[in-house]
Amino acid sequence: MLTSLITDRFRSIGGEFCVPPQELRERLDSTRIFLFDWDGVFNAGEKGKGATSLYAEVDSMGLNMLRFGYYLQTGKIPKVGIITGQENHSAFHLAKREHFDVVYYKFHHKALALEHLEKEYGIQDHEVAMTFDDIADITLAKRVGLRFLVRCTAAILFNDYVRKHNYCEYITGHEGKDNAVREICELILGIRGVFEEAIEERFGYSEKFREYMRLRSSIETRFFVGHEDRVVPIEVHIENHRY
Repeated sequence: MLTSLITDRFRSIGGEFCVPPQELRERLDSTRIFLFDWDGVFNAGEKGKGATSLYAEVDSMGLNMLRFGYYLQTGKIPKVGIITGQENHSAFHLAKREHFDVVYYKFHHKALALEHLEKEYGIQDHEVAMTFDDIADITLAKRVGLRFLVRCTAAILFNDYVRKHNYCEYITGHEGKDNAVREICELILGIRGVFEEAIEERFGYSEKFREYMRLRSSIETRFFVGHEDRVVPIEVHIENHRY
């Protein structure tokens, strides 16, 4: 009953379930890392000389609550990572500030990241949940266990292609510039039945939340750059601060 109420609410704002919601719920149970593309997912993907793609605090809060919700249910914080074809310091800043686990950048062949996740963390393809928005991400979407497509109303045929080939489980009602990441986070918390508990523990600054924050703060973000067919660890410098 709860799942039905939640899914109806997301359908009402344009969200599209490409599989039965219960199947999406079951795949979340085996998810160990949430991997996000950057441009077009956290923002509109706009580019220009000297410009950098930004992010919104509303999405950052959504990700924080997503991780806390999983912690409440499992006692573990799920891994979070960013994968992008560009060197984007806004992405680096968010990842470092929020203690994401990993950032992959300048990855033009993004499937290399999956091989690295298995080698470094023992994470199998079916344990990856990927949020993406465009053609360059299909190589990942074909392999991972759970896919969220950020809607682009202009990409009419691409959206049809993804549906036809079953490359996503959910298409957001919002675009990246309109906080699609927050939509995905709240959807996950809602269908896992932990949204209200996570909110109440958070604003009550409970012992559970304080312990979660202590654990989260101990996570050191690792950065990797794609170089030909290799994944190379690297130190990232932002505004003269060493990460």
